[in-house]
Amino acid sequence: MQYHVNGSLVDASEATVSVEDRGFLYGDAAFETCRAYGGDVFEWAAHRDRLEATCETLGMAGAVPADLRERIAATLDANDLSDAYVRASVTRGVQPGKLTPSEEVDPSIVVIVKSLPRSGVGGESVWDAPATVQTVERRRIPEASMPADAKTHNYLDGILARLELRGTDADEALVRDVDGAVAEGATSNVFLVDDGVLQTPSLAGPILPGVTRAVVLELAAECGIPVETGTYDIEALRTADEAFLTNTTWEVRPVATLDDVPIGGGPITDRLTTAFDQRAESHYEA
Repeated sequence: MQYHVNGSLVDASEATVSVEDRGFLYGDAAFETCRAYGGDVFEWAAHRDRLEATCETLGMAGAVPADLRERIAATLDANDLSDAYVRASVTRGVQPGKLTPSEEVDPSIVVIVKSLPRSGVGGESVWDAPATVQTVERRRIPEASMPADAKTHNYLDGILARLELRGTDADEALVRDVDGAVAEGATSNVFLVDDGVLQTPSLAGPILPGVTRAVVLELAAECGIPVETGTYDIEALRTADEAFLTNTTWEVRPVATLDDVPIGGGPITDRLTTAFDQRAESHYEA
């Protein structure tokens, strides 16, 4: 495998950044997880905009290189990959060893890729089965402490949530906000269906505005499916008619159980899965 590091393709075993890089020292970095369909990054504009917004939040506006998409394409080509996981990271780079960052930024830019199965119509899911989900005690960081729309290298809240799953059969952690309302999964957005209405926690809460989440909401509107965003407790999710999770690699993944309570997918989940597959397929046809 070859990765793209600071403007050059290098062997994965030699793809390194300095131990003084602030992304390593403090998690002072932004990243995006993308997915390539047919050699083209899905929803690139949305991923680029979110990456740039995170960098602005971190006080390093302009750190995202104008040719980042070309660097991703070069990395895919170098590894002969058409369908892939893509992670693009932008760190503040090496600076003097103090917490307060300098205004001058010389960012480190890293692109890594991994092979994934073909998606789209007739494609293959990366997951083997619907998700088994467990509610955890770890709560989402309040917006006043950490902007939820900033996708940074500091992912300890998600890691700690996933650690609570050790010794269980669950493969995703359901995280609540400090008031106990459903927020999101450790690495996913949450949707439920109640009486034919698609529902998902509002972005007014501490919720990452997922790119796949936004696509699903667009598809629901195109399919004429009623949509509601709001605040939901755990019981609303446990008693839902259907539930599913979304993220870049899972796409649309039904929830088999929540805290051992069966939920499952259903007709709306199936319609949105089909619509998502058709959207992905358009990348292969372009």
